[in-house]
Order: sequence, then structure tokens, then C-alpha cells
Amino acid sequence: MDQLLTLSVVIPAHNEEGNIRDTVAGLRQVLTREAIPYELVLVNDNSTDGTDAVLAALAGEDPHVVIVRRAPPRGFGRAVRAGLEQAGGDVIVICMADQSDDPEDVARYYRKIEEGYDCVYGSRFIRGSHCSNYPRVKLVANRLVNRMLQLLFWTRYNDLTNSFKAYRSTVIRDIWPLKACHFNITIELSLNALIRDYAIAQVPISWQGRTWGNSNLHLSEMGRRYLSTMLRAWFEKNLILDDLLEEKVSCRAKTAAIRTSLEARVEKLERRLAELEKEA
Repeated sequence: MDQLLTLSVVIPAHNEEGNIRDTVAGLRQVLTREAIPYELVLVNDNSTDGTDAVLAALAGEDPHVVIVRRAPPRGFGRAVRAGLEQAGGDVIVICMADQSDDPEDVARYYRKIEEGYDCVYGSRFIRGSHCSNYPRVKLVANRLVNRMLQLLFWTRYNDLTNSFKAYRSTVIRDIWPLKACHFNITIELSLNALIRDYAIAQVPISWQGRTWGNSNLHLSEMGRRYLSTMLRAWFEKNLILDDLLEEKVSCRAKTAAIRTSLEARVEKLERRLAELEKEA
């Protein structure tokens, strides 16, 4: 029987004291019900409200909760990177702290990875999806940016700017180091995996805008950052793709070697334990 994949859910949080407990509760309920081995990596990104106290309480209640506390400067991308560095699962999902992402979709992502996919890209804009309470201006900007990305990278994936995606940990290791400091990390992750030709599934998801607190995404500040990240990925795809694919093969070979070594060590220990039991 194949070994169960472990799941890490990375949740960056800045001033989310009114949301984070319900977000964690929803995830715990679904992942426990689905018997998915998990850890929740909660990243306090320099919150100035009571978020840290809530996180500490959650960690005390559940040994599956891991807390990461970031020093300044804050930034969504920096928080995601800190969470990814801490995550120990075979599958990594990035989830928002504001209850906008559906915990049921996290389980669906995991099942898709179990099918053999390397990444799962949720979309709010395909048949079967549900999207509500999206501010009109941000919605229009979202569709324009994603359409431009589709044309530039000649891809069918139409919600690349959404951070709520799943990746095998091997994919994260391959595309590391990440550089984005803010919300542009959403396209840095998705485009870096896309141009390396990983097996990606696109699935419909349910999404709703926050009902408590304020969004930390400010369009006026993000344009230049999105452009920089997009252009870097485009040039890499068109100028050095051969190097990227060679690195991908190398990363997979190293991962396979590490796994084989660990399995051999475990088997050796099991044999030794069996011998000791016989001697006793």
C-alpha cells in the first residue's frame, strides 16, 4: 500500500484576529474528516492586532499547528516564503487567512495530487466554480491581468493570480529561491511551475470576499511588481528554458535518491529491531 502523502497548509496572516480561528477550524474539520495527515503553518506577518495571541492559543489546542513569527518588513510574499521554508509536507497548499478559500477545496486539491498531478490550480472563473463578494474594480483588474498572462504564456489556466493553489514539495524545491515580497508571489509560483512543464490540473473552486477586516492587496502598489515578475518568467521561458528543464530533472533525481536512501535506512532499522526482539 502506498504511503499517505502529508499535507502542509501555509496560511499567511496580517491583522486577521477576527478570521484566523474560523479559518483553522474549517480546515481542521475537513482534513480530519478526510483522514488527511496535515500540518497548518500559520505565519504571523507583523500583525498589530490580537492575531499573535489567537495563533498561540491555536497552537496550544492542536499539535498540528505550527507558528512562524516574522520580523519586519512585512509583505505577503515574504510571509508565504517563510511558511514554505517551514512546511514539511509532501503536498503544500497556500490558503488565505480571511476565510475566502473553501476548506473542501483543500481536500480536493490533495486528492488531485494523489492522482499524480504535480500542481493544482484552482479557478474562480470556470464551469462549476463559485465566486461571490468580489469588489468590482479588483474583479475587472483580475480578469485583464489573467487574460494578458494567458496570451503571453499561451496557457488555458485563467486564474494564475490566485494564491490558492497546491504544489508538490518537489516543485517548490525546484523553483526555489522565490524572490517576490508581496502579492506578486502568486504569479511567481504559478508561472515558475507552468513554464517548467509540470503536470497541472485546473479545478473549479468556491471563493468569497472577506466579511471581516481589510484586504492587504492594494492595486496601485502592485502593478510594477506584477510586471517585473511576469517579465522575468517570460524571459526565462523564452531564453533559458533548456536550463530550467535540466534543473527540474536534476531536482527530481536528487529527491528520488534521498527517498531511496531514507527507505533503505528505515528498512535497515526495522530489520535490526526485529533481530533485537528475537534476541530478547
